[in-house]
Amino acid sequence: MDKIFSGLENLGFDNLQNVDLYNKEEKAKADAAKAQKKEIDLSTFLYDKECQCPVCEIKFKARSPKTNGPRLQSKDSDFFMRYSVINPYFYDVYVCPTCGYSAMKADFNKLKSYQIEPIVKGVSSKWNRKAYPAIYDEKIAIERYKLALINSVVMEGKSSTKAMICLKLAWMYRLLEDNANETAFLEKALEGFDNAYQNEDFPIYGMDRFSLMYLLGELSRRIGKTEAALQWFSKVISSIQAPQKIKDMTRDMRELIKDQQL
Repeated sequence: MDKIFSGLENLGFDNLQNVDLYNKEEKAKADAAKAQKKEIDLSTFLYDKECQCPVCEIKFKARSPKTNGPRLQSKDSDFFMRYSVINPYFYDVYVCPTCGYSAMKADFNKLKSYQIEPIVKGVSSKWNRKAYPAIYDEKIAIERYKLALINSVVMEGKSSTKAMICLKLAWMYRLLEDNANETAFLEKALEGFDNAYQNEDFPIYGMDRFSLMYLLGELSRRIGKTEAALQWFSKVISSIQAPQKIKDMTRDMRELIKDQQL
């Protein structure tokens, strides 16, 4: 390997016997950084939040990220935020260990009195208690989101709730690079948000009408429904009331479609 640059001597390169072709020092630094990341005690970024189940009224503790834990790295075009160190999406679902009632933390205490009986019959009667580890990962998050989804189905929750759970499930599968399941849940999210757009009041999970229109377009684009995506994007861009930031994001996605069609 000391002779890999032989033949360049006449061009002035006559002292290349010990060149580090792949920069072992930099690689060693990168490996050390990875090892240090693995050594981080993730439990220091979490705490146990005390909750009371609205179904069985028993108190329990839910693992939750501290405010200084998640560190935003980037944001995908369908609003998925990518974090380093600790991922708050993993801890977004509260699960009552006693009766199995499960919901995203934003919805956990919004249960209506008439929804309790369906949960007791459809969830609690079948529930097998499970002990979760102190640190969650994508697979645990998927299981807990699916518990929230079945609860929402049983209690006949809003389309927007089921759609948001499906969208977050798609994001978890994206982290696992499971394209088939990601697409399947993006399709379900699109269906639910479309229904919510037509029948529910805004804001919907912090989204105004134009943000949801953009999201409907972007979800359509991601699952290959190009014409539907362009229709939603056109509605946003042509709207006088749409915020400029949403219009700019929409134009970017529309241009992406056009570039891919060339």
